Amino acid sequence: MPKIIFINADGATREVVASTGQSVMEAALAAGVSGIVAECNGAAACATCHCYFDSNAGCTGEIGEHENEMLGFTASERTADSRLSCQVRVVAEMEGMTIRVPSVQ
Repeated sequence: MPKIIFINADGATREVVASTGQSVMEAALAAGVSGIVAECNGAAACATCHCYFDSNAGCTGEIGEHENEMLGFTASERTADSRLSCQVRVVAEMEGMTIRVPSVQ
């Protein structure tokens, strides 16, 4: 069960122990990470679980076509590190990974 560190826009950090196989969004919501709204509850239909992942981590998987389209609707700026946290599954290699939560969803 890897530990993932969420960093909010105000700089506050929250360390979360996540179960492998669950989505990063599910882990964040279960731990009460603020800033991840997840209005569609993980259906990749709202872009309110947008986060910034370390693009060099190599363990987040590929962005699917639907997720790529939904990232066009984020309230915060889309960057090369943008992902919908509902579409990223937790893997052991995420141990110590930091994920930045945008200031607005």
